[in-house]
This record gives sequence, structure tokens and C-alpha cells, in this order.
Amino acid sequence: MNKNYYAILMAGGVGSRFWPVSTTEFPKQFHDMLGSGDTLIQKTFSRLAKLIPIENILILTNERYNDLVLEQLPMVKQEQVLLEPAMRNTAPCILYASLKIQKQNPDALMVVAPSDHWIEDEDEFVSNLQQCFDFCQKEDALMTLGIKPTFPNTGFGYIEYDKLDINPIKKVNQFREKPNYETAKSFLEQGNFLWNGGIFIWSTKSITSAFEKFQPQMSALFSQGNESYNTITEKDFISKNYANAENISIDYAILENAKNVYVLPATFDWNDLGTWGQLHEKIDKDENNNGVINAKVILENASNNIIRSDANKIIVVDGLHDYIIVDKEGILMIYPKSKEQDIKRITGLANEL
Repeated sequence: MNKNYYAILMAGGVGSRFWPVSTTEFPKQFHDMLGSGDTLIQKTFSRLAKLIPIENILILTNERYNDLVLEQLPMVKQEQVLLEPAMRNTAPCILYASLKIQKQNPDALMVVAPSDHWIEDEDEFVSNLQQCFDFCQKEDALMTLGIKPTFPNTGFGYIEYDKLDINPIKKVNQFREKPNYETAKSFLEQGNFLWNGGIFIWSTKSITSAFEKFQPQMSALFSQGNESYNTITEKDFISKNYANAENISIDYAILENAKNVYVLPATFDWNDLGTWGQLHEKIDKDENNNGVINAKVILENASNNIIRSDANKIIVVDGLHDYIIVDKEGILMIYPKSKEQDIKRITGLANEL
């Protein structure tokens, strides 16, 4: 294990499109979404721990999830859990973690990874991550792992690189916003576009320098805490100052402005598990393409459904096709897969009842 390798595990999201399983109090990263025996954050932690010392893996999350993190990751110490006192998107928390790590180890290289993604070939992931660490050790580079698109997805941002670049690690031309369907199709046809999977690699020196250049106000705000980081006064500094940071993503704040951004096209299977439909793709299905998680079912004239239940009951489905069926405590949802993006709206309506 290389003591200069660090990881930031992003675990603050709510995952509202996985309602009613994922809720504000208990979001999807803390659930065993695939029925594998491990929650998503547990899977992500163990994957990173194949390359990174356990004590160098920090978890960034909201204050309300502190107990959940420590319960699900008992090998983690409290000081490894960085608590956000306010929701401020990804740029402020990444800067905070980077400065904290840099003070501890000026030679640190770090990966920033979401806690709720599904990666099947973990050895290939580790190999790709090692390749990125090696590159960032030698170069002043801000790196991302790009995902080779398998269909014209309109729910992801895209990374464009030079078609003529034959190097395994490619210079990024530009980041592209979530496209409409026709634009996404053209991206796939051109062949030099990757999905932005939100996995970033860099040295603490490179990323803090980028913040100084492109986000001087935010850099100045968090640099005031340099004396406090890794001491008993860190929590007090963060609680007083964190909410003053701009609410902005790392993509907008840094990556879309910097010229030293590189991408490695990933060679592992990846799914961001953002919706019930994407979860349906990853689980085992019967001969009629029905996917079942933690449920006893009788299925007749039913196809392409995903069914999940936390209740000890038999679920009978007849005549339903392309539906999401979720039974969770006081909620039963029977909802068309074609409208899964509307589940966020339904969550709001349910909260008013």
C-alpha cells in the first residue's frame, strides 16, 4: 500500500429517484440496492481499499449521516468522516478535503469517487486507478475516468477528447452538458465522447493550485483553516465557515476552466445506479426480463418489471409490463418505468400527505 494514496468517498447525496427505498433520512448509498449482501458505500470502500490504505480513505457526508457511516464502516475512525454542515455541491467539500490531506501529506495523490456507483470488475478498476495515479505523480494534471458510452444517454454529461489522440490517457477538449437524444446519438457516432462518471484523480498540489487560480474566493475562505485542519479546532472552523462557500460543482468551478485536464477511458463495467431502470439492468432477470430483489413473487403475464419488497409477504403480479413495483414500510409504489424521472416529483407529493 502506498502511503501517499488517498481517497475521498462522496456520500452526501439523497438519491431521491430511488424513493421510496432511498429517503432523506436513509439514502441509497446506505442500502443494499442489488441484494448483494453489501450496501453501496461498503462495496465502494472495499474496492478503494484494494489500493489505498484504510486510514487514508476519508468519507465526505452530511452531518445527519455520521452514525450511518460509522455503523456500516466500523473500520473507519471518526476523524476520517468529514461532515458538511450545509449542502454546497462538490467543489467546496473537495477543496476542504484536499487542504486537510495536503497538510497531513504534501505529496498526496487522491481519488474522488461517488459512494453509490456499481463497478463489477474491481481489479480492472484498481488497474485504471493505478494508471491515473502514476500519471498524476509525474504531471500537473487534473484527471477523470471517462466511461465508454453504450447508448445515447441524455442523463449524463459527456467528455470530448481529440479524435487523433492515440495516447491511452487523452487531453480533454471540453466537457459537454447533458445533451438531447439527437445530440447524444451524434456523440456516439463521432466516437471521441465519454460519459462523465464523476471519478477524479489528482495530486493535492494540482487541485489546490487550480482552486487558487479559478476560485480565489473559495480558496481564500478554506485556506483560513489551515492551522485548524487535523486538530481539535477543525470542526469549529468548518461549522462557522462552510456555509459561506459558493454552491457549485467541481465541474463548473474547476474542470471546465482548466487546461490541464486529462481523461482515461475506463476499461471496467460501470453503472451509476441513478434510477430504478438502471438498477434493473444490473440485477438477475427471469425469462420475461423481470428483476426481483428481496421479494417472494408469483408472476403471470408480466414482463420487464423490477420488483422489490422489504415486507415478508408474497407479491402477485399479473398483466403488468415495464413497471417499478416497490413495497417499503408504509408505501407501495406501482409506477411506469417510462416515467421514472418523475419519481422525484412524486416524492415531494408524498411528503405533503
